[in-house]
Amino acid sequence: MKISVIGAGNVGATAANVIALKGFASEVVLLDIKEGFAEGKAMDMMQTAKLFGMDTKITGVTGDYSRTADSGVIIITSGLARRPGMTREQLVGTNAKIVKGVMDSCLEHSPEAVFIIVSNPADTLTYLAIKDSGLPKERIIGMSGILDSSRFVYFLSQALGCNPNDIDGTVIGVHGDHMVPLARFAYYKGVPVTELLSGAQLEKIAQDTIAGGGTLTKLLGTSAWYAPGASAAAMAEAIALDSHRMISCITYLQGEYKEKDVCAAVPVILGRKGIEKVVELSLNEEEQKAFSASTAASRQVNEKLGDCLK
Repeated sequence: MKISVIGAGNVGATAANVIALKGFASEVVLLDIKEGFAEGKAMDMMQTAKLFGMDTKITGVTGDYSRTADSGVIIITSGLARRPGMTREQLVGTNAKIVKGVMDSCLEHSPEAVFIIVSNPADTLTYLAIKDSGLPKERIIGMSGILDSSRFVYFLSQALGCNPNDIDGTVIGVHGDHMVPLARFAYYKGVPVTELLSGAQLEKIAQDTIAGGGTLTKLLGTSAWYAPGASAAAMAEAIALDSHRMISCITYLQGEYKEKDVCAAVPVILGRKGIEKVVELSLNEEEQKAFSASTAASRQVNEKLGDCLK
């Protein structure tokens, strides 16, 4: 399968590199508007091919969307990155126009592609992409839940002093301050973490997870990229290999989790055609209340789309 990544910045380049190293795509096209930028990144990555035994071809292009033609999956990372002190919501005006233009250009050449939206704020931009493109909601998926869940697992593993691979954890809701880490659904080798950690410890882990992106932005001076890029690559892998993996992803809700006409991260089954099924967890009253507050916050940001939805 051919996969295209739009935006050759830190997140996009990381996604392209991970996809190539994992070897599930025949070609990765990396596109950017900055002259020579994607070409340079692609050349640098291809010069590791011998070192890693990499067979995937990485092609860098400047602004020529025809080179993305017939892509099975398209990852959109284009837009401004968050800086210290900025919220994701402050990016909505500029990034909405960028993502809308990118979607139009990609669809012209790959009308059957499945799209992964990474650009911030991902929930609102996924909503925009679905409404504006007219594509089935199953083919436009936002990246946040998988990233937030991975951060949740990291903080749980730090508290437990164990390998992150031995932990299962899920985060739902809107990417940002209103996400909902689900401690009740987290397990360490089958043992509920609620039996291993105190309420105070779990609350700190939840808050560290919620602040995870902001913490890294303060430390790095810009948005994180390794985990976000790898998260997008993992979603692309599940789609390309038709693996039917259950992953927390941003999707358009039409009654699931008691919410309608809003995008938020929930567990879904990913396969070749995108989202095959939304998995509805049995939330308790407190969890449902937190999720509803999360989607309410997303609706407020959606209102800022204005003319972009016309």
